[in-house]
Amino acid sequence: MKLKRFGTAAAFLAVGALTLSACGGGPEAGAGSSGAGEDSGVSGTLIGGGASSQEAAMTAWSQGVTDAAAGLTVNYDPVGSGSGREGFLNGQYTFAGSDAAMDDEEKAQAESVCGPEGVFHVPAYISPVAVAFNLEGVDTVNMDAETIAKVFAGEITTWNDEAIASQNEGVELPDTPITVVHRADDSGTTENFTAYLHEAAGDAWGFDEVETWPSEIAAESAQQTSGVVSLTQSTDGAITYADASQIGELGTVSVGVGEEYVPYSAEAAASAVSSAETNEDGSVELDRSTEEAGVYPIVLVSYHIYCQQYQDQETADLAKAFAEYVISEEGQDAAAEAAGSAPIDEATREGAAERIGSIGVQG
Repeated sequence: MKLKRFGTAAAFLAVGALTLSACGGGPEAGAGSSGAGEDSGVSGTLIGGGASSQEAAMTAWSQGVTDAAAGLTVNYDPVGSGSGREGFLNGQYTFAGSDAAMDDEEKAQAESVCGPEGVFHVPAYISPVAVAFNLEGVDTVNMDAETIAKVFAGEITTWNDEAIASQNEGVELPDTPITVVHRADDSGTTENFTAYLHEAAGDAWGFDEVETWPSEIAAESAQQTSGVVSLTQSTDGAITYADASQIGELGTVSVGVGEEYVPYSAEAAASAVSSAETNEDGSVELDRSTEEAGVYPIVLVSYHIYCQQYQDQETADLAKAFAEYVISEEGQDAAAEAAGSAPIDEATREGAAERIGSIGVQG
């Protein structure tokens, strides 16, 4: 199922109609709201933009929310996490989808749109980030964090390098050159992936956790998740990182964790998030260097970012109705079916519901 893309020009027209720079708050919702049952009665169009990783889930959410709010239309532009946050801060979007939480500077900027109480994050979408490759005859390989880091840093350049071969006894690896493919745009997926490399690979990754791929590394690039997947699919020997729901038939890396190699799965990603610490703004802190059995450590926690206070009641009611549906069991199940994501656990749902329920109107 493909998301109906909401073009930038159309977004600005809709923004004008909705007065997106104005933001508001609706009636309090119970923390246990399921997103189903009696229609909420809200009506209007909600405009969001950001993480392309959420594309399939957003399709399911924009269709499913009509069960809880028949008059609510959601349009989402999958322009990438950085552009989504920028659009939110510029008043283009009522909410942002982002694979990375806002930093302190962005949260300070948000006060000009949302008022002094600023923004909060809802962990709406949890998915493994797959290390995916195109290598004829090979469906999966094992790599530990150090090896993955050296591949993406350009230090390991062929598939039959001893560092890879030694972890894949019995697998016939060709001498095909490795082509690294990364995101060209500012990307929360890049930030999550490089956070893993920075924390788990030690000195093998000589860069920080970054949202923009290091320019010093010789590699190919493409825009958004669909772009890196497409380029990898068409390039023999290519390797990339992408939301696992969108990699298609590409081969994948099982990641070294402790004494085992863990393939990606929604369950293994959920295990990484369930033990994470939650910050005051709703974002979470993951242990990327874990050695816990069965945990897949390259995890993307993609957020929906909302104003804590909006400027008008109508916009707040729309945002609240959609946010409640997304975190509901129905909403999370719809995303899991459409995108293979991992549903949030009950503790995460309760914390998010409390923040959503407190959305108000700027006084």
